[in-house]
Amino acid sequence: MTSNENVLEIKNISVCFDGFYALTDIRTNVKRNTIHFYIGPNGAGKTTLLDIICAKTKPTSGNIMYYPKDKEAKRLTGMKEYKIVREGIGRKFQVPSVFVNLTVLDNMILSIKGHKGIIDSIFKKPSKKDLEDIDKVLKKVGLIDKKDECAGSLAHGQKQWLEIGMQLVQKPEIIMLDEPAAGMGKPETFRTGEISKEIKKECTVIVIEHDMDFVKQAADIVTVLHEGKILMEGDINDVLADKTVQAVYLGRGGEG
Repeated sequence: MTSNENVLEIKNISVCFDGFYALTDIRTNVKRNTIHFYIGPNGAGKTTLLDIICAKTKPTSGNIMYYPKDKEAKRLTGMKEYKIVREGIGRKFQVPSVFVNLTVLDNMILSIKGHKGIIDSIFKKPSKKDLEDIDKVLKKVGLIDKKDECAGSLAHGQKQWLEIGMQLVQKPEIIMLDEPAAGMGKPETFRTGEISKEIKKECTVIVIEHDMDFVKQAADIVTVLHEGKILMEGDINDVLADKTVQAVYLGRGGEG
């Protein structure tokens, strides 16, 4: 059994939309406490794969097994989206969805409360422990000095880090990041890579990304998708050296 090592096992996943296969027989494992990148040209099936993991989309065939730490293994396929979130799988979409009229701290409090249920959200103030957890996470994402500032005044990269923080404070086992470096300059992208490496000490990070410098900086494992199939999976240096990968992906400039 590989459950001590793998946190996610994606088994023979195919997705067909009106006769078009967005994914075909995808088999890939995500190891615990790693940063696993899924890269590939537009239309390769990367976002569809994340949609399958979090149950936004149903697979035509195949299933996904999840091995949370110190808990029973669970089959994610067929589970409701909100239950998957409760099981410790968080997702950050490409466009930051922070509450721009609230402070950074209030955004974090809402996130921690939202994870606890409606009654707690309405009636209970955050505990001392909650506030300590929030401070720890804000330090990790470099926003502790911005705690009392309005989220709308943050730079683009800082909004992305806040949303990562909002996921982290819920203590997920897996956090999925959809193009976290999109729209960032080089210093912000580098900082995002360093934040990702810090995060993986506590949870597993799955990333879709096009910025190859970011991939090189942070990746433990890279899976290249092309036309809904896995082209190659392995260490970033082996992937970049592969002639087929260069031809179908990197040869096009890697989409930026």
